[in-house]
Amino acid sequence: MGSRCGRVCWKWGSPLRRLTGFSRLLSTAALAPQICVVGSGPAGFYTAQHLLKHHRLARVDIYEKLPVPFGLVRFGVAPDHPEVKNVINTFTQTAHSDRCSYYGNITIGKDVTVKELQRAYHAVVLSYGAEDNRILGIPGENLSGVYSARAFVGWYNGLPENRDLKPDLSSETAVVLGQGNVALDVARVLLSPLDILGKTDITEGSLAAIACSKIKRVWLVGRRGPLQVAFTIKELREMINLPGTRPLLDPADFTGLGDVVKDVPRPRKRLTELMVKLALEKPGEKEASRWAAATKEWGLKFQRSPLEVLPAADGKQARGIRMAVTRLEGSGESARAVPTGEVEELECGLILSSIGYRSLPLDSLIPFDPKLGIIPNSLGRVQGTPGLYCSGWVKRGPTGVIITTMNDSFDTAQSVLEDLQSGVLDLSNTKEGFKSVRSILHSRGVHPVTFSDWEKIDAAEVARGKLAGKPREKIVDPQEMLQLISH
Repeated sequence: MGSRCGRVCWKWGSPLRRLTGFSRLLSTAALAPQICVVGSGPAGFYTAQHLLKHHRLARVDIYEKLPVPFGLVRFGVAPDHPEVKNVINTFTQTAHSDRCSYYGNITIGKDVTVKELQRAYHAVVLSYGAEDNRILGIPGENLSGVYSARAFVGWYNGLPENRDLKPDLSSETAVVLGQGNVALDVARVLLSPLDILGKTDITEGSLAAIACSKIKRVWLVGRRGPLQVAFTIKELREMINLPGTRPLLDPADFTGLGDVVKDVPRPRKRLTELMVKLALEKPGEKEASRWAAATKEWGLKFQRSPLEVLPAADGKQARGIRMAVTRLEGSGESARAVPTGEVEELECGLILSSIGYRSLPLDSLIPFDPKLGIIPNSLGRVQGTPGLYCSGWVKRGPTGVIITTMNDSFDTAQSVLEDLQSGVLDLSNTKEGFKSVRSILHSRGVHPVTFSDWEKIDAAEVARGKLAGKPREKIVDPQEMLQLISH
């Protein structure tokens, strides 16, 4: 990584920039900073990991609203992507540090306020992610059969708040609005053979519902064109190779694109070339045979912008979607979709909106930009609030992959370390950390869940999964989790 905003950063894998006088600061045992992190997803754990690694006295407490940790790694990563979840092993090592504690089942802002945390800790890092979704803002959005992709992903991944979703899978055609990796995840889950899904950690209830699904066709709809899709080549390849399915691509969407992509960055070039090949070239004998035998299909529709969800005769259920046909102004990443005046309707009974996640304000006293959905900050330092920091999606917006969040969180942790070294964070003022928070929670009848408690839940899930031939059977009811650990 190069320099940014006049700040010297580090190259991945190389030693961190040295902080002058930092060793002197670390030599005084009395100056042990108490730091808390709000949120136990990738941003929270990477922030904690960096602080613990580069300050040998720092004590870090991680707070989580749910009894169970790991955020989007547990509840967002697709069940058929177990390799992405291996990062949990690293987070577990961090949680096992004798200078790190995990406290689940605590809602910040309700069970304990940010102000109370600030009184208990030298630094508070907000890493609570994006727990809402962007809305379409069109008529019919609230009809039965229309769901956010975020809720649908939460449903099949066991997020407690989505466990009762009961999506309507009784129609043959589903439409996913959006062309990012999450959109491809939900399409893949809808169309995957049961013998594949049954070996993942998808929840028991959602697997049973998908087993009865009538969905045979999934359209992924985007406002712009093939050169602007947000999914990556790995996810596209997975869709192309998904057993029992065939792709539906309109050759007209891809004609001439081979010449256009010559000068674009390599990842975009390779992705576009794969789509062009899929749309324009005759498949090999093996692939043609597989497509001919397929019972399900998926396709990409470009330059379509949703106008209205169309109601069925009962006025309650979605029966289709009306879309504006668009044209592009400009080129590349900055191209804008402009309506042509032409309108198109598509019959479907399931509509999943995958147009992005959104962070929410945690506390009215914390600065928040509702338009961008982030906490205004400078390198993770919350504007106008010394001692308060942020990392992850609530810092930069809901973009990027886990490694993006890792680097982002390391940046915020480094800002905390610099502020410790410079004296911006006053260590002469003794803070009690969780000791003072514990008494607040006790007075309010709140029982925190520790990491060893989580490991009991984890062991129970793995044992249940073993009986079903799965890696784990997730417990989706927080009350059942708490009963399991006798809370």
